[in-house]
Amino acid sequence: MKLTKQQKKDRLKNWSVKVMFVVLSTVAVVYFMPRDKVFNYSYKVGMPWNYGQLIATSEFPVYKDDAVVERERDSVMQNFRPYYTYDDAVCSEIVGKLNSVNVDSAYNVPQYYMERLASLVDSVYAKGIVSTEEYERIKLNDYETVRLVYGNMAKSVSVANLFSVRTAYEYIISNEVSAEARSIIGELGVAKLLAPNVVYDEVKSRAETDLLLSSVSGASGMVQAGQKIIDRGDIVTPESYDILKSYERELQKSQNTDNDVPYVLIGQLVLVLAIFTILMSYLSIFRVDYAENVRSTVLLFSLVVFFCIVASVMVARNAFNVFMLPYCMVPIVIRILMDSRTAFMFHVAMVLIISIVLREPYIFMVLQLVTGMIAIQNLRELSQRSQIIRTAFVLTLSYVALYITYELFAENEMSKISVWMLAYFGINGLLLLFTYPLLWFFERVFGFVSDVTLVELSNINNPLLMRLSEVAPGTFQHSMQVANLASDVAKKIGARAQLVRTAALYHDVGKQDHPVFFTENQAGTNPHERLTPVRSAEVIISHVTNGLALADKHHLPELIKDFIRTHHGLGKTKYFYITYKNEHPDEQVDESIFTYPGPNPSTKEQAILMMADAVEAASRSLTEYTEESISNLVDKIIDSQMAEGYFLDCDITFREITAAKSVFKEKLKIIYHTRISYPEMK
Repeated sequence: MKLTKQQKKDRLKNWSVKVMFVVLSTVAVVYFMPRDKVFNYSYKVGMPWNYGQLIATSEFPVYKDDAVVERERDSVMQNFRPYYTYDDAVCSEIVGKLNSVNVDSAYNVPQYYMERLASLVDSVYAKGIVSTEEYERIKLNDYETVRLVYGNMAKSVSVANLFSVRTAYEYIISNEVSAEARSIIGELGVAKLLAPNVVYDEVKSRAETDLLLSSVSGASGMVQAGQKIIDRGDIVTPESYDILKSYERELQKSQNTDNDVPYVLIGQLVLVLAIFTILMSYLSIFRVDYAENVRSTVLLFSLVVFFCIVASVMVARNAFNVFMLPYCMVPIVIRILMDSRTAFMFHVAMVLIISIVLREPYIFMVLQLVTGMIAIQNLRELSQRSQIIRTAFVLTLSYVALYITYELFAENEMSKISVWMLAYFGINGLLLLFTYPLLWFFERVFGFVSDVTLVELSNINNPLLMRLSEVAPGTFQHSMQVANLASDVAKKIGARAQLVRTAALYHDVGKQDHPVFFTENQAGTNPHERLTPVRSAEVIISHVTNGLALADKHHLPELIKDFIRTHHGLGKTKYFYITYKNEHPDEQVDESIFTYPGPNPSTKEQAILMMADAVEAASRSLTEYTEESISNLVDKIIDSQMAEGYFLDCDITFREITAAKSVFKEKLKIIYHTRISYPEMK
């Protein structure tokens, strides 16, 4: 069949929305995934190793602790002696300057004094003079000797034999006892003329420093490729701690270059995109109702994306332990609000994505997949708060049992079992208890209705039901009977029994506005006798629209309002329609006046309610209640509904309709059984 332009446009829009969900989910998850060679383990000295056996993938050195290396460097540097270069020419230059000053001086210093002064200058320069700043640095570093370079030869010289400019001048003054000699030295300006002849040699000193530091090794040994580093349950000793830190450091050094990172990113994108595409394909093929409902799709994908992001961040930052997260919350929420198959599919997808970023994905996948199935099985229908607590307890025990079992066959000894892992499972179970308040949040935000909410709505003390029982007691009793019949059928064919039961209680709430116009509330008088068939049909049909108005006023879920709309479908008020036709045989009848607004049922549960409502109401008109009359009535009512096409838009099958008929017949026989007459006392 050729599609119209509008249909093509709608189909394109639908696919665009699906592609958007898949792409956005993929980008969000991959963005937080670690892409470098991060050492994703948490360990401390004295604590047990909680992961599997760790094998070195390549040869690497065992690096010493930074504090140890620093101490060894300090120890080696105690043997360091700085290099200084001795300059012979400085002494001759200074003596020449002194003679020059003497010629220009007001004093005519005798030759004896000048020879004596030259001898003193020569003696201090023979030992060596350094600058005042350099002399202070030598004293600060507490060097006992330095290396003095004479041409191509270096020898150790005691620091005590060296002079600074100041101490050299003091030495010269101290060796002249006469006041006249001191006066001559001062007049000649010897203090200003003295200059260092021993200069710091930075090149040779740096080479000596490098040579000494190079003798300090940063490693204390080597680990060969394929060598076992540590095993599960082993206590982390200081030695194994150094090896682990060295391995982590080696991985960081050899992490992917910028040219390699895109390949990791591409791999993650392709894998995650494939998983999300499979999920969307599943919805499009098997659960079209979810795929076409934006709120349902948002809830499903956001649950998976959230847990994947949190797990990736924990792994990337080595924060806590991934087993602490309550992953079973995802299948529990989806099972309660949707169905088991969808819950399992999305749980499997989440586990596969998270396993990509883990070092030990196997044990994670085993534990999560098995506990996910247990969670789905334990919460097929949620009707009490205690079920969440019981499920959390069961899942915690399941985690512990599965973990111990895995360790026993993998390690073959009890000592490898980590107490910390058991504690993580306990935290996981506690976090699962938050599922109940989150369910309330999801219901309000995404428009779902859980069985717990349905149980609360089915309480007959609800104000709307209380008023119905007071104003229209016949309708209330009819609704109760329909609820019992419909829920029994739902259980028989695998539909949502609690949903049908709750919806049945509210399907006729609109009758409380005009209760006496409905036969179940009449007591001998029939107000329709004073009305025309058209007006009577209008009053009868109005109970649907009035019911929707009351549902809006009392904030009933949209899911319940759908049952109010569809429990008569597009059927007619046949009594008044036939009456009108009989009264006006020659008139063209406007059938819309006698037709309910509908629509027809679109789900299996709505179809069950339509059948139960019609069967229960018609059963009251039987003159006798025999097995044959009840069976004929049920067949007639439901076959008529099928013939008029009320069930064409829902997914109920002929086999399920046959099963429903069987349940109706059996229940009506029990309801209308013949009582025996009690004998009178003679």
